[in-house]
Amino acid sequence: MDNYQHILLAVDYSEHGGTVARRAKNLAEKYQAKLSLIHVLDNIPMPDTGYGTVISLIEDSGYELLEAEKTKLMQIGDQLDVAQNNRWMVWGGPKQEIVQLAEREQVDLIVVGSHGRHGLSLLLGSTANSVLHYAKCDVMAIRLLDV
Repeated sequence: MDNYQHILLAVDYSEHGGTVARRAKNLAEKYQAKLSLIHVLDNIPMPDTGYGTVISLIEDSGYELLEAEKTKLMQIGDQLDVAQNNRWMVWGGPKQEIVQLAEREQVDLIVVGSHGRHGLSLLLGSTANSVLHYAKCDVMAIRLLDV
């Protein structure tokens, strides 16, 4: 196996997000790879902005929910020492946006958290499952145990 050069961490702000972030950071350090972050907004209404699907992390939108999401991503990026130009916040469907960014940025490993859903939730699919099936690079799903 070749060493990973670019690792993309899909950030969802869940209570277990720190576990997933630490794993991604450790892998990036082990392989001396570039670490990037993506957070996909799929659960808040999008304000009328000129941003398109990629949301600027440096301009103030004046939209409170969006600003709170940006602040969280910036804090995680700072904690993980991720370069500002390797942090993305996009609006859309998580599977599509994560996979598209990974292809565009030539990512060779995507790290996501997985809750290991069963039953109807599994049939409907999770972000981790969708990314695993559509990504053209390796995907590491970090198993998150609900306590």
